Order: sequence, then C-alpha cells, then structure tokens
Amino acid sequence: MADLKSTFLRVYSVLKQELLEDPAFEWTPDSRQWVERMLDYNVPGGKLNRGLSVVDSYKLLKDGRELTEEEIFLASALGWCIEWLQAYFLVLDDIMDSSHTRRGQPCWFRVPKVGLIATNDGILLRNHIPRILKKHFRGKAYYVDLLDLFNEVEFQTASGQMIDLITTLEGEKDLSKYTLSLHRRIVQYKTAYYSFYLPVACALLMAGENLDNHIAVKDILVQMGIYFQVQDDYLDCFGDPKTIGKIGTDIEDFKCSWLVVKALEHCDEEQKKVLYEHYGKADPASVAKVKVLYNELNLQGVFMEYENESYEILVTSIEAHPSKSVQAVLKSFLAKIYKRQK
Repeated sequence: MADLKSTFLRVYSVLKQELLEDPAFEWTPDSRQWVERMLDYNVPGGKLNRGLSVVDSYKLLKDGRELTEEEIFLASALGWCIEWLQAYFLVLDDIMDSSHTRRGQPCWFRVPKVGLIATNDGILLRNHIPRILKKHFRGKAYYVDLLDLFNEVEFQTASGQMIDLITTLEGEKDLSKYTLSLHRRIVQYKTAYYSFYLPVACALLMAGENLDNHIAVKDILVQMGIYFQVQDDYLDCFGDPKTIGKIGTDIEDFKCSWLVVKALEHCDEEQKKVLYEHYGKADPASVAKVKVLYNELNLQGVFMEYENESYEILVTSIEAHPSKSVQAVLKSFLAKIYKRQK
C-alpha cells in the first residue's frame, strides 16, 4: 500500500509539471509559482482515498494481475483527476461556509495574500481536469465517456451542494423541512456520486466496460455513499475528536444531519420543543442540551441498528452481481468503511 501511494504521488509530480508548462498559456515566473503553490497546498494533502481507489479498483477488475507501468500511470492520472475535482469543491466550499481550517491547516482563502483569488483558483483546478484528460486519454476509445462522466458528476455534486446551502439559509431555519428523504437527496448528490461512484466508473471505463451496463453497480455505490455519510454524521457528534481529527459542528451549523432527522422521528412534543429551541445555536449550552436529548433517544443504538442493517443489505446486493471481479471491487470499498471510527 505504501508503495502504491509513493507511485501515486510521483504521478502527481508529473501531472503538475505538465500543467505548469501547458502550451495553451504564456507562463511567467510569478504565475507558475502561484499555481504550483496553490496545487501543492490544495491537491495532495488529504487521505487520497478516492484517487487510490481508481488504481485498486482497476487492478481488481483485471483479476489482480500485475499492471503494466502505463496502466498504473493512467489509472493514477484518473485518480488524480478525482483529487483535483475534490480540491476544487473544497476550496470553494470553504469560502461559502466561511470555514477556518481544512486538513489541519488554514483554508486556502485564509492564507495571507490569497483571499478571494481562491475563487479563481477553484476555477483553475476545475479546468486542469480536462487538460490532464486531453493530454493522456485523447487517443483512447473511452475519452468522450470520461469527459461525460466528470461533467455529469460535477453537475450532480454542485446541485447537491446547492440543496445543502439553501436548506440552511440564515433567517429561514426550519427544522420541519428536515426529513430522511431530504437528507438522502443532499448526501446522494453532494457526496455519493463523486466519492464512491466516480472512482469505480473511471476504473470500469479504463477496463473497456460500458457504464450503461453497470447501473446496478452505480446504485450499490450510491447506497454505500449514503451509509458513509450517515457514519460521518454520527461521528460528528459521538466520535472521538482525537480519532476523527476535528471537533464536530453539525449541531451549531444547523446541518440536516441524519441524527437530527432521527431525533425528530423519535421525540415527543416536549423533546421536540427542546430541539426547535436549541438546534442550530452556537452557544455550548444549547449544543449540550441537544446532545443530552440524543442520548435520551438512544440515537447510538438507533445508529448501530442502521449500520448492521445497511451492511447486510449492501452485502446481499453485492453478492447478487454476476461478475466476481466487480463484486471484489465493491467488497473492498465496503470493507474500508464498515464500522470505521474516523
């Protein structure tokens, strides 16, 4: 795994160098230095799970045989396109949310002299993706399908972000809008497509598959993405900040979290009043009251039940798939997230 990661990071250096010498633009030392610093700050800093999953998935689709250098490079390049997409979303997301830190350092727009130039940097990050695809995949039979896939997933993710943002509008906070179907819709579009479906879809295209023949795979991965986000919502409140690396703020931020949706389903009128009064308030006393309510409603138990049920449904769906190599891809994804603590 460490070896795969170091190979993967070497591919980043190659792609970055190519972008900094892109012939479509007349570079100056200042512009090149800016873009290089912006890329190094925003693209390779995360866990790289999405990007590495493309290489893993492609290898499993090839029944685990040793990949050629070219195959490793191309699968890694597609993985990096997803990491670039993620960086683009996060840079702009942090501005929208007025966030302070990301991955343990100040958000890019908070860095001195960057400010709202970060908006244009986000647009640049987005535009680097077709540059990478054109340079390395233009001659491939699946080139148009790749462009189509990235465009579609970007549209779905931006639309999910839009529902999330308009749901938590200041002055229009209304808990009665928070339902399981709204939660599912936000998560499906904002997270599941780009985090779960996109890496596998890239690997399938590289393996010569037609995505129209894999609607069932897409459905399973979207379900997995929803399950992953429910875990995230749970850990935001009940996880150990030392383990998850951050202090959760879903309650203060009035997020349409799975926990608040479940609380609304289970609480009586008195408890509902407590939620309506304290959910979405930044003061620690209000947050504590909401957490006490969550414990009264045994939301930890409700989550455990949900987790076991989701796992069984996913395993059953995966084992119904006719292809053993596709099953292996899906099972490897599920193994990474089942009962995770961070």
